[in-house]
Amino acid sequence: MLPPAADLLRDNVTILPPVSDPSFAKHFHKFGQYNVVLIGDGSHGTSEFYTARAKITQHLIEHHGFNVVAVEADWPDAEAVDRYVRRRPGPTTKIEVTENTSAFKRFPTWMWRNHEFHDFVEWLREYNKALKMDDKVSFYGLDLYSVGTSIQAVIKYLDHVDPKMAKIARQRYSALGPWVESSQEYGLAALVGAFKICEADVLKMLKDLLNKRIEYSSHMADGEEFHSSEQNARVIADAELYYRAMYNSSTESWNLRDTHIHLGDARATTMGKLRGEISLGQLCRQAFGDQVLSFGCGTHTGTVAAADEWDSDMRIMNVDPSLPGSVEYLAHQTGIPSFLVDLREGHCDDELRKELIQEKLERFIGVIYGPETERQSHYSHVILADQFDGYIWFDETRAVTYCRALEVHQPKTPLEFKETYPFGM
Repeated sequence: MLPPAADLLRDNVTILPPVSDPSFAKHFHKFGQYNVVLIGDGSHGTSEFYTARAKITQHLIEHHGFNVVAVEADWPDAEAVDRYVRRRPGPTTKIEVTENTSAFKRFPTWMWRNHEFHDFVEWLREYNKALKMDDKVSFYGLDLYSVGTSIQAVIKYLDHVDPKMAKIARQRYSALGPWVESSQEYGLAALVGAFKICEADVLKMLKDLLNKRIEYSSHMADGEEFHSSEQNARVIADAELYYRAMYNSSTESWNLRDTHIHLGDARATTMGKLRGEISLGQLCRQAFGDQVLSFGCGTHTGTVAAADEWDSDMRIMNVDPSLPGSVEYLAHQTGIPSFLVDLREGHCDDELRKELIQEKLERFIGVIYGPETERQSHYSHVILADQFDGYIWFDETRAVTYCRALEVHQPKTPLEFKETYPFGM
């Protein structure tokens, strides 16, 4: 006999077919009326999470007119994908970038250099093929770790539209340049006063770009290239503040990065309630209200692609069974391999909502997984019904199929004149 809570949950879910089934995404059709749909995951290395996110996104694009995809990735890397899927004039046409340029080479490479994501990129390119440029679905990155590549991108852009400003940009970014490969150390050096901090210079650079937006936008691709440069300048400014804040306040640095990523509502978590941490999901709800829908994903056990520590090699690890008292353990007790539960008030059974507004543990596996400290490192208390609007469950999952050889694969459709391939070497 199932525990009452598991029995209640079992009676109020939509059973999902395998994520590979063509009918999988149809179960999410009813959510297409929202303007913003956020699809989070319980780990950064689980195949089912990536595939589900791709299938749902494809359905929203095809049937509900969604036209922007934004992911937890660096802006320059994501822009390489955007150029590919929208067949934008490649950087080699106006801005010199070598043909060997490829994306997602920074740790953790497997987050996006995997077959699940590769298949989505190829689908999006083909979907966009027959559309006018203004109607094509665009692809953007939200993270802020790309200090070095973003600096290079801003300077290369200015070299073409305003060489004098490019010279100024080189001067202003020069003090930050030596810290590109050790950005965390920049924060420590700034704290102890080892050198003049770079805040004023990076903000001046961003301000000067914005002041010249009309002039610069007239140069190339109707402002498309200016927009990219502006975003890179914003990333540099945010990253400078983020690394400097790491040694002043862990909460401040968390909040700086999580305005870029993390899709659940932090107000429904221990981290939000006790430490004042925020998230992109929370900010979207506050800004767009009932036009935002957010999903979370979870699993009980299986395998995951992760590393033992930052900058170490990826390996396939076994995921420990979820802990009693957790959201995952409750879902596992239903005995259903995969399901969707609608958590929206008015769409969820009242008794089930009462159960799911009680605090439970929830597991988070990032790019680092430490099973030996599972409880301390990977669980936090949450109120699931307030954190997400829907929860997607896979009882047993497998690691993403990361492929170091993606670069030797050819794109499914031929490259056009001077196009670059984001997975190429």
